[in-house]
Amino acid sequence: MLRFGIISTAKIGRDNVVPAIQDAENCVVTAIASRDLKRAREMADRFSVPHAFGSYEEMLASDVIDAVYIPLPTSQHIEWSIKAADAGKHVLCEKPLALKADDIDDVIAARDRNQVVVSEAYMITYSPVWQKVRSLIDEGAIGSLRHVQGAFTYFNRDPANMRNVPELGGGGLPDIGVYPVMGTRFSTGKEPLWIQAITERDADFGTDIYSSVKADFGDFELSFYISTQMANRQVMVFHGTEGYIEVKSPFNANRWGPEEIELADRSHNESRIFRFQDSRQYKRQVEAFARAVTNGKEEIVTLENSKLNQKVIDAIYRASEKDGWEAV
Repeated sequence: MLRFGIISTAKIGRDNVVPAIQDAENCVVTAIASRDLKRAREMADRFSVPHAFGSYEEMLASDVIDAVYIPLPTSQHIEWSIKAADAGKHVLCEKPLALKADDIDDVIAARDRNQVVVSEAYMITYSPVWQKVRSLIDEGAIGSLRHVQGAFTYFNRDPANMRNVPELGGGGLPDIGVYPVMGTRFSTGKEPLWIQAITERDADFGTDIYSSVKADFGDFELSFYISTQMANRQVMVFHGTEGYIEVKSPFNANRWGPEEIELADRSHNESRIFRFQDSRQYKRQVEAFARAVTNGKEEIVTLENSKLNQKVIDAIYRASEKDGWEAV
């Protein structure tokens, strides 16, 4: 059993990842760390976790954990991923790992010098929904892929929410723009070459709140929009010469809607629905991570993959400052 320590009592850990680890077959949470020992103890008690620490450093120095899960604000991901790796702990870090692609080089160096596993927590890549999308494209179910269309939006103007605080790494592209990019790259195995984009920022917060993006992948295009101040919507559609695949709840599986894929033929006279009952993508994620620690062969999101994804986000920001295409 891989023994996880959780760095912070953040909501995504409490609501999604800690329950997934506790439910997993090959890992367990053995410690919670917070800068407030009382909060760490309360969360530890909630999940029947034996150890609570009043500092991150104290937990990293302990021998009661083998790995850490990091759901800190984005601006702290690089720092604590490196500190955890240097403490000899394996690292599963929430997305986005970084705010600049080049910053990931320091994490790669820490991973390599300490011989630990470090992975960014893109739970969708472990979901049977997205793995089915990838296999359908691979087997030619929609012919030649020509266009991918996506949207991911929600409404949040809470000034205290980290997503609206630039100093904490807030903004729509780091929070949700990464998902249409990763989903497309994962499903197709291709990388974008050029980007066009428009990005708007909130006058009060200074964070990016809307982006409309076109990405040229050579053989096909990806177009998507994201927003942190629009009505909730999620969709991804892969459109080919012989049909299309629509992913019904692509990112927040089971919270957003049915975990389904529709595969339609060219004339739209026939469609097939692939339904996935409770795919439990967070549980699959932590189990895959634990297997990667054990066998070194499991397919997980590598830091090299993370850097490629972040390069696209970096290019979107640059493209938003100019007319025309920007190289990735």
